[in-house]
Amino acid sequence: MSPKSAPTNARKSFGDLAPKLAELSDQVLFGDVWERSELSKRDRSLVTCAALIALGKTEQMNFHFPRAIQNGVTREELIELITHLAFYAGWPNAMSAVTKARELL
Repeated sequence: MSPKSAPTNARKSFGDLAPKLAELSDQVLFGDVWERSELSKRDRSLVTCAALIALGKTEQMNFHFPRAIQNGVTREELIELITHLAFYAGWPNAMSAVTKARELL
């Protein structure tokens, strides 16, 4: 990535502390994996949000819940995902996710 290019979210958020992690986030995760045609960005967002809910990673929901909406997931679908996962990923994870969804959406 050229140092003259506009700073990405990764570089702004943590590039000063972990420049290689920011580079991998930009080039591999978002530059390659998220761009693969085998799944739509909408589907990737659903899968990613489901994983974050199941693992209780509420801090990462700050980025991925709004991104899911940008990628075509509706607010209602996101809430339904959380409700569904309450039975598979645990009630506390669903409660944390719905609290985060209320805050973000």
